[in-house]
Amino acid sequence: MNDSLMCERRGHTALVTMNNPPANIWTADSLRGLKVLVEELNQDGDIYALVLTGQGEKFFSAGADLKLFAEGDRAVARDMARYFGEAFEALSRFRGVSIAAINGFAMGGGLEVALACDIRIAEEQAQMALPEAKVGLLPCAGGTQNLALLVGEGWAKRMILCGERIDAARAEKIGLVEEVVARGLGLERALALAEQVAQQSPVAVSACKTLIQSGRSRPLDQGYILERELFVDLFHSEDQREGVNAFLEKRAPHWKNC
Repeated sequence: MNDSLMCERRGHTALVTMNNPPANIWTADSLRGLKVLVEELNQDGDIYALVLTGQGEKFFSAGADLKLFAEGDRAVARDMARYFGEAFEALSRFRGVSIAAINGFAMGGGLEVALACDIRIAEEQAQMALPEAKVGLLPCAGGTQNLALLVGEGWAKRMILCGERIDAARAEKIGLVEEVVARGLGLERALALAEQVAQQSPVAVSACKTLIQSGRSRPLDQGYILERELFVDLFHSEDQREGVNAFLEKRAPHWKNC
């Protein structure tokens, strides 16, 4: 694992920390590392949730190092765009639940990685922006697509086209984050939410996530059909029988993720 990306396992949760001080910027190595890490976690049946946060108190992540793009090298731009896309798309497809604990500034690619997560918890001092157009660039790691899906076209345009930076309170109001907590409590809240995930059947959660995200590109009538198909598919799993019988027997279920 690259030193700029740390992973700690806490029960059924993988705690991933961006560790590239002072601003936790993304590099080619850390982006490739994130993609590999998510793929490994997908194969680990004991991991149900992933929590992502930034090392330190000021930055969640400031995104990419602009020095990479100072020479205007198209090959560098193409490679970095691919690394960003592959890493964050892998995170978006993580079979469990991903939660961003935004503990400071989330700028550019730092906000885009939070947008790739399923849920975002922001500390009250957090600031968020996609300021790429201020320096002649654009968000290339899903920002233009994912932000509009979350907050609607109007606020996506304000943040991207007008370069508007927003605070945590505004982010919660427009639906960019799901919850705002006091300074220093973001990770604690995200981990608590991950514990709630562990109470659910991981097989069922994975199927539900697939259905929710399929609505981005699938017509509604097809979504209804897929929903029924995946419901029946759950009856191939041990967790389906365990969950129902645990409820009927008034005991806690023992998930096997299979």
